[in-house]
Amino acid sequence: MATGRRRGGTAALALLALLAALSALPAACLAVTSPYVRPAPRATLPLHKGADDDADGQTPQQVHISMVGADKMRVTWITDDAAPAIVEYGTTSGQYPLSATGNTTTYSYVLYKSGNIHDAVIGPLQPSTTYYYRCSSNPSREFSFRTPPATLPFKFVIVGDLGQTEWTESTLKHIAAADYDVLLLPGDLSYADLVQPRWDSYGRLVEPLASARPWMVTEGNHEVEKLPVVEPAPFKAYNARWRMPHDAGATPSGDNLYYSFDAAGGAVHVLMLGSYADHAAGSAQHEWLRRDLAAVDRGETAFVVALVHAPWYSSNEAHRGEGDAMRGAMEALLRGARVDAVFAGHVHAYERFARAYGGEEDPCAPVYVTVGDGGNREGLAGRYADPQPAASAFREASFGHGRLEVVNATHALWAWHRNDDDEPVLADHVWITSLAANPACRRNNN
Repeated sequence: MATGRRRGGTAALALLALLAALSALPAACLAVTSPYVRPAPRATLPLHKGADDDADGQTPQQVHISMVGADKMRVTWITDDAAPAIVEYGTTSGQYPLSATGNTTTYSYVLYKSGNIHDAVIGPLQPSTTYYYRCSSNPSREFSFRTPPATLPFKFVIVGDLGQTEWTESTLKHIAAADYDVLLLPGDLSYADLVQPRWDSYGRLVEPLASARPWMVTEGNHEVEKLPVVEPAPFKAYNARWRMPHDAGATPSGDNLYYSFDAAGGAVHVLMLGSYADHAAGSAQHEWLRRDLAAVDRGETAFVVALVHAPWYSSNEAHRGEGDAMRGAMEALLRGARVDAVFAGHVHAYERFARAYGGEEDPCAPVYVTVGDGGNREGLAGRYADPQPAASAFREASFGHGRLEVVNATHALWAWHRNDDDEPVLADHVWITSLAANPACRRNNN
């Protein structure tokens, strides 16, 4: 993957080049329902390990990384046997002059006992730099990642409801085929659904990507995994395996189910909201969100985006209304802070709404996008309300993934790529203009 970054005047040339390339594509029109017919569902992947996985009990597996603050990275991995929670790293392959020691935990779920879950925070790290690392001082596996850039442009991949089917494999191949800086996942990761070995197989499935770029995730309904009496605590596996930076940043949330972080040196602020944590007015999440948004300086932060699991706007018949209570509690806060876009999962289809507030189009409100189409085993949600709402710009029941490139302080390009017989096809795109750059919205909110 290329590490070079265009700066200064070349950013304008990059923007012009993107505009020229997109001019040859079909325009993303309002109120489009795609006629595309999805092929038959594909099988769930097996749980067993591959021949090269976990060669012995101390071999690191299920490695993934996540951002911590402006210049650090959390590395998480699992070993079957006891091993040191140490990460050794450097900028040259095979040489690891730096190291950090972290923590080891385990959890039990009914009759299942997890492996040793290690995590260590490494840094400070330089931006746009490739680091090589190994876990638990094990020489058998070397990993590498590239740190995100500290300036714009900045590239996100956004995909929800990933699961672990053959369609998931296809989606992951499409994601890996083009460069990006950070992956955002709005819930429903493994679809373990109480079967804990599925968390392990999921960790092995995503490791090639999740060990090389930061994966920032929030929870979905399939992460709850409560069992009356036997396992009354929700999110046991999720919180143990996917620790996010809820204790970092200017406004730490103190809860792994919701948090925020900055990207591109503060040019982008990302809200990872918890659809399954209390979000009512006066709740801990609601009060944290109020504080977090109040701390964002839109003179410095060009874009603010949010992720939730249950969509706030959707014309699909699946899960209708499940995000309404959260929207009612938090929508005014997001509009008041001029949040630019909200991305959701849960509904197993793609849909993009125009800027909306209170159920109506509003030029100073966020764009709403549902991307719950990563490849889950439950299949697609193919039934939409008819007629299509005017605010629903494009909808299609297909697997795929999205990319959000924040090109500069005023423009971001959103593009959704359909999984079309194993080929990624650009099916929808739109330019999103920063609300912070819109004088009318500044006056409106003041």
